[in-house]
Amino acid sequence: MRPEKSGVGRPAGRSRAEITEAAVRVADRDGLAGVSMRHVAAELGTGAGSLYRYVETRDDLLDLMADHVYAEYDLPSPSGDWLSDLVDMGLQAREIYRRHPWLAELVLTRPVVGPNGVDVTEHFLAVLADHSAPDGDKLVALAMLNAIVAAAARSEASPVDALRSARYVAHVAAQGKHPHLAALSGKPEIGDPLPEALKRILSGLLG
Repeated sequence: MRPEKSGVGRPAGRSRAEITEAAVRVADRDGLAGVSMRHVAAELGTGAGSLYRYVETRDDLLDLMADHVYAEYDLPSPSGDWLSDLVDMGLQAREIYRRHPWLAELVLTRPVVGPNGVDVTEHFLAVLADHSAPDGDKLVALAMLNAIVAAAARSEASPVDALRSARYVAHVAAQGKHPHLAALSGKPEIGDPLPEALKRILSGLLG
């Protein structure tokens, strides 16, 4: 993330934070495809050229947006139960993705770099400070936690695609050529699978 430029010569009443908040509103409403300097400027009631005094590129703006939303994490002191704390982080992430569906796409394609992103990483590592796992394994666990929750959130945000896939699987299973698939597709889902999935994955990675 690039440092904010000097304020010399800027028009009054404009800031990088204001531009970032406007971009988040646009993305929440229109998705990432709707985020352009022109659209964000329109959200602010100004011209696109004025934004370049604060943000040099669209990629820089996306970095600012992701880091801004990462401030929504609640990062209490570690409880001493590392697995419970990390599962809580994953469930918090899902709630943030539900509020900002576009964020999952960013997390899957680029690191969140900025003050809030660093704070989240620091919290994750603080939770594991007394864990005997190698540092490299801890970073792998962080990457996996981010990827799994983001992927689950993207799937959840596309219910039409999920329904289409479920109908196709049910149709194939009903033909009798895939008995194991048919046995699975006939069982109802019970509760929220994400917490248990995160527990198993994190336990497998970190022991």
